[in-house]
Amino acid sequence: MPTALRALTRDGWLLVLTRCIRLFAYGSLSVVLVLYLTDLGFTTSQTGGLLALTLAGDTAVSLFLTTRADRFGRRRMLIVGAALMAAAGFVFASTRDVFWLVAAATIGVISPSGGEVGPFLSIEQASLAHVVPGSARTVILAWYTMAGALATAGGALFGGTLAQLSGSYRGVVLLYAILGIVAAVVFTRLSPAVEVGPVGARAAHGLSPSSRKVVLKLSSLFALDAFAGGFVVQSFAAYWFHVRFGADPAALGGIFFGANLLAGVSALLASRLATQWGLVRTMVFTHLPSNLLLILVPLMPTYSLAIVVLLLRFSISQMDVPTRQSYTIAVVNPEERSAAAGITGVARTTGAAVAPLFAGFLYASGPLASVPFYLAGTLKIVYDLLLYRGFVSLRPPEERASQRD
Repeated sequence: MPTALRALTRDGWLLVLTRCIRLFAYGSLSVVLVLYLTDLGFTTSQTGGLLALTLAGDTAVSLFLTTRADRFGRRRMLIVGAALMAAAGFVFASTRDVFWLVAAATIGVISPSGGEVGPFLSIEQASLAHVVPGSARTVILAWYTMAGALATAGGALFGGTLAQLSGSYRGVVLLYAILGIVAAVVFTRLSPAVEVGPVGARAAHGLSPSSRKVVLKLSSLFALDAFAGGFVVQSFAAYWFHVRFGADPAALGGIFFGANLLAGVSALLASRLATQWGLVRTMVFTHLPSNLLLILVPLMPTYSLAIVVLLLRFSISQMDVPTRQSYTIAVVNPEERSAAAGITGVARTTGAAVAPLFAGFLYASGPLASVPFYLAGTLKIVYDLLLYRGFVSLRPPEERASQRD
């Protein structure tokens, strides 16, 4: 076992487990969600609108729960989030009524991208940061990211295979709801040690003026990155492969199994690069080529070449995730971590919520179906350049200490 992982307590391992359960559910749903909704009779444009509402609702839920977690209890807020995840899944699986689907999409927790939504990530990050030293933080978050990516990969493969074998997408949606219940049960096993203080005590963990400026600037950039990524969320990317090349659900599950597997392994490499390059440089220097590859995907003339380029893109696309998370936590005071993670997480979800509304129209129009890939790649490159310019000189404490040594 790597030395850094030995620092994890029982609560730390439980948080890794709940992330795996959650992202397995997200991955399984993401490869069939758009196909499921179109099978229910939604047009691609209407589906884009529903996904936008889903992400907008997740933003509101995240903001409400993360800003209250330190006061009312992190464990309680995590359980509430898992309950909303399960409720949304059951509603999606049990009705075709537009009103209830919109209500579940807005109030519940549904992940169309296969990635994190809801309050979970921010609260878990803040909890993990308390149990590891700063020097091990990035490594722990890299393993945490890899575990989630592997779970997403397994979920994508399982969801696509289940849909193919059963001839129905509803079973995958029901699985999503059931795993939400399982996650809620595991969250109940967390100890009081995950709390920042006595539950019910009023937390004075706002942001200082200096931290507020940094967090708001980071939030605006993260929102831009997420907005760009919203054009190619995994559900829409799977739909594009289905329409462009006729890929069936099992094939889509296999594609995104491989993609997320590569993404998870790349997260571990990120922690090693960060020790040499620093967090910001690692974020930018690995993200730029990933975005160029994203632009190349729709330019590939064959199914096989498009898959190869997509897999190459995923092999480096997640290196910025643990470094971004570690950087956000590092540049604020320890008592500000929950707020910083929550605010930047909400900014990302807000950005991601807007894009599917436009993406749905683009995917629905044949000649413009590949435009979302170009928009996403270009906007992400702009994000990388702005991030480097604004933050390369602002180093976290451990990097400054290393430079002095």
